[in-house]
Amino acid sequence: MRVTEKLLAHREDMTPSERQLVNVLLDDYPMAGLGSITELASIASVSTTTVARMLQKTGFEGYPQFQAAVRGEVKEMISGPEAKRDVWQNDLPEEHILNRYSRQALENQKRSIDEIDPEEFDSFCRMLCDPDRRVFITGGRITGTLARYLYLHLQMIRPDVKLLADAASWTHDLLEVRKGDILVALDVRRYENTTLLIGQLCHEREAEVVLLTDQWRSPIHRLAKHTFAARIAVPSAWDSMAALLVFLECVIAEVQERLWDSVKERTDALEKAFDRTKLFRKFGQSASS
Repeated sequence: MRVTEKLLAHREDMTPSERQLVNVLLDDYPMAGLGSITELASIASVSTTTVARMLQKTGFEGYPQFQAAVRGEVKEMISGPEAKRDVWQNDLPEEHILNRYSRQALENQKRSIDEIDPEEFDSFCRMLCDPDRRVFITGGRITGTLARYLYLHLQMIRPDVKLLADAASWTHDLLEVRKGDILVALDVRRYENTTLLIGQLCHEREAEVVLLTDQWRSPIHRLAKHTFAARIAVPSAWDSMAALLVFLECVIAEVQERLWDSVKERTDALEKAFDRTKLFRKFGQSASS
């Protein structure tokens, strides 16, 4: 279990002061866990005894072990392709890549979906269905592909959806952001400065930020109304986006169903436009026509 998972798993058994400490750790994780035990206690307005007691309840022998775990996770957060590969390379089973990779990717999907709060998922979908809210979507160098995937589907489902992708224009697009709008941000390790900046600027304009990230959580989570974390580590030098894609397709399916009457009208109009532009080949049409 990740450090944050251990903290949350034992929250119900904690005293009010211990829960206050956990909140401080989660709000500024991992940075809050990198200082001394005295510094952490001071920030959380609790005693060092409370820190030690809380850590024992969550399975840590003491603060040094806890801090070592936090530092280990920080190392995972910032690791590049070579370091990611090294983690798996020393312990790979003797089987075909199709088996070992797909098994881990499927396990990532299952665990990621199991860890999502259905009420939080429904809240996010209701936000996307609100016609009074405009939707802005952004991603990074790799997650930008998923951002575009979500954008293309939401654009068919509802109006007022914009993809913040072009570095030369997204600053202009942000001028349109107003209170109550939605920013859907995709950001996984190694978290990108531009995505964080977009999140900060939208938050300052009182838009509601929804973050799709990994199990270590992008710094954007401190600004987000909702954070959905997916597991992305696989036996490869690069992370897997499969769990995030499955989550996005669940969102698309739910929003489409909630807005089906208007979606049908938009789809009918869109199909007529496709027919006029001859974007798609009709069945039976020859390749030369």
